[in-house]
Amino acid sequence: MNEQELAQKLATLEQKVDAIYVSTEKTRKYFLAVLIVSVVAFVLPLIGLVFAVPSFLDTYSSLGNL
Repeated sequence: MNEQELAQKLATLEQKVDAIYVSTEKTRKYFLAVLIVSVVAFVLPLIGLVFAVPSFLDTYSSLGNL
């Protein structure tokens, strides 16, 4: 192999590594977004239940006293 072929292969490898880096960064951002959405979709209903359950219990206990 001469130096020109070696330099060409090295340039090709650098382009591939750059493409892989871009792809992994997109994947990382996608997973981060999915994680945030999943946490929000799980935590917000739990916070709502903290306020809703006592209200329901008060309503049902007042109905039992009738």
